[in-house]
Amino acid sequence: MILIKTPEEIKTMAEGGRILARIMRELEKLVRPGITTQDLDGLAESLIFKSGGECSFKGYEDHGGEPVEPFPNCLCVSINEVMVHGLPSKEPLAEGDIVSLDLGLFYKGFHTDMARTFAVGTISSEAKKLLEVTKKALEIAIREVKPGQHFGDIEWATQNYVESQGFNVVRELCGHGIGRQLHEEPQIMNFGKEGTGEEIKEGMVFCIEPMVSVGHWKLKKSPDGFGYQTQDGSLTCHFEDTVAVLNGRAVILTKL
Repeated sequence: MILIKTPEEIKTMAEGGRILARIMRELEKLVRPGITTQDLDGLAESLIFKSGGECSFKGYEDHGGEPVEPFPNCLCVSINEVMVHGLPSKEPLAEGDIVSLDLGLFYKGFHTDMARTFAVGTISSEAKKLLEVTKKALEIAIREVKPGQHFGDIEWATQNYVESQGFNVVRELCGHGIGRQLHEEPQIMNFGKEGTGEEIKEGMVFCIEPMVSVGHWKLKKSPDGFGYQTQDGSLTCHFEDTVAVLNGRAVILTKL
């Protein structure tokens, strides 16, 4: 069942979403060659603590749809061929890497969730196009959010644009509803058919998250046991926002 939020609940989630977006902006400022992703994780946790919130991911036991040991960090850090849920480490970022930062905030009883992929120094033209296409795919998908549309419309719009640009959408992971629980119904894939799936209604809140690969979309577990990476080692990219359906339109809650 897809839970409907009240305008007051969405207002609270929007407050948390703005805090989360500010934290992501602070993390972006530090993304450069030589910094360790463990340092980024420490900053994220410190800023969340100062905001009066809690880390949504730390201690979470259901990453990628299957039970695993509790996630040990606040920030998911996924580099190059790793799509999502990578662990922070002491290994410094290198010139030419692309790094996805995925962060969740639990604030006043509600979760918000967002992800961005950043260039580390100067990146290849292919990587630059991948970032541009994935970011644009998120924008296109959000345009489909309005009462009366269907979740299949979001899914089709994502797939159609990404594939038109020569890339592939991941099919083994998805977006999700969000609220008092980090993962709620519905599941929102990055591929689908127009007019299918449940109808979008006023008061729904969910995360749309295009996950795009340069090569094949098939994934495998990363060596750290938490992340998912492409089987063929191709570059990946991930953008995500928490979106509410309010007053007949899409409102991005994780936006300053």
